Amino acid sequence: MADFSDLLLDVARVRKDFPILEREVHGKPLVYLDNAATSQTPVQVIEVFDDYYRRLNANIHRGLHTLADEATAAFEGTREIVREFINAADSREVIFTRGTTEAINLVAGSWGRANLGPGDEVLISRLEHHSNIVPWQLLAAEREFILKVIPVDERGVLDQSAYADLLSPRTRLVAVNHVSNAFGTINPVADMARLAHEQGALILVDGAQAIPHMAVDVQALGVDFYAFSAHKAYGPTGAGVLYGRAELLEAMPPWQGGGEMIRTVSLDVPSTFADIPHKFEAGTPAIAEVIAMGRALNWISDIGLEHIGAWESRLLEHATEGVAGIEGLRVLGTSPDKAGVLSFVIDGAHSQDIGLLIDQLGVAIRTGHHCAQPLLASFGVESTCRASFAAYNTPEEIDVFVESLEKVLGMLRG
Repeated sequence: MADFSDLLLDVARVRKDFPILEREVHGKPLVYLDNAATSQTPVQVIEVFDDYYRRLNANIHRGLHTLADEATAAFEGTREIVREFINAADSREVIFTRGTTEAINLVAGSWGRANLGPGDEVLISRLEHHSNIVPWQLLAAEREFILKVIPVDERGVLDQSAYADLLSPRTRLVAVNHVSNAFGTINPVADMARLAHEQGALILVDGAQAIPHMAVDVQALGVDFYAFSAHKAYGPTGAGVLYGRAELLEAMPPWQGGGEMIRTVSLDVPSTFADIPHKFEAGTPAIAEVIAMGRALNWISDIGLEHIGAWESRLLEHATEGVAGIEGLRVLGTSPDKAGVLSFVIDGAHSQDIGLLIDQLGVAIRTGHHCAQPLLASFGVESTCRASFAAYNTPEEIDVFVESLEKVLGMLRG
């Protein structure tokens, strides 16, 4: 059994910030283990919405009145919070989006459409979420470049030798995740970025599963683009970030047109566009959501990513040990470098049945293909059960999860 006594995270104090954890589901205390899909939100973030709509509600950047000035300051303040959180060189390198999916589509639609064509190659991996596969497939059909796939081994680890072999002078972009949402595999993106750059290629990293669990320094990693979502990092839905190196963003054409992203508009001559970051932020953004995202990142910093990561690692160890004795259970994703995700299948039990029945016992897990169908197909499965952990989860909750899983299997197996 994993020992938590040496860790510095005060989980009882952390849990007090999350009112939803006081809920009961089907008469049982809620055990929420679906954090890789969406994490819960601390009261400090929830209060941002009340404060914004009570005191600050106004459109940003364009007004001269007090509310507009205050809302703008709060919105732009989040840009600096993000810059510091990921150690970007300049706050202009922080583009606000609706989330990771939109951020990746922005890169594909702007940089990709302007720079990719016949004979070029883009590398993705078999570990990718659909949001880092489908945009490149769509663009490849349009621009006629070649899409190549980095394979994974039986542990769910990217084959780095195959990756090096796939790179060539024709490679223009490598698009990979930092942490696999399906298996929890942590990829060596700094090494992958170095190899990509040696071939003259850029690298885009889907960081949705990394940001809430580990320190991310985009300059130390050497990445060109980095995308993440607020709702997986204790923040709201509908807000996210694309980091891009300033010189790349400055050279990229606008992706969407409308208000805010322009400098001048005329019906007689071509429109001119705003400087970065606003060139890529057309229209009224999700103002309250962005401000709340900044508060969520501050909450993470206050707790300490080093403490969160260590706690979640120990939870993963505890859960892995707990399910080890369950007959017919197979863990998918056994990388030695792994985040707090436990994905598994059980002989003779469908993941959907497990998910529905364990919910009756108050335990929330995710079942299905996790938007990673190519990855699961390579392991011969269509669906898995996935338990994923956050700073507020406890070893006692893991025990409830394991006991509930055993009860469910008892029901299914008669």
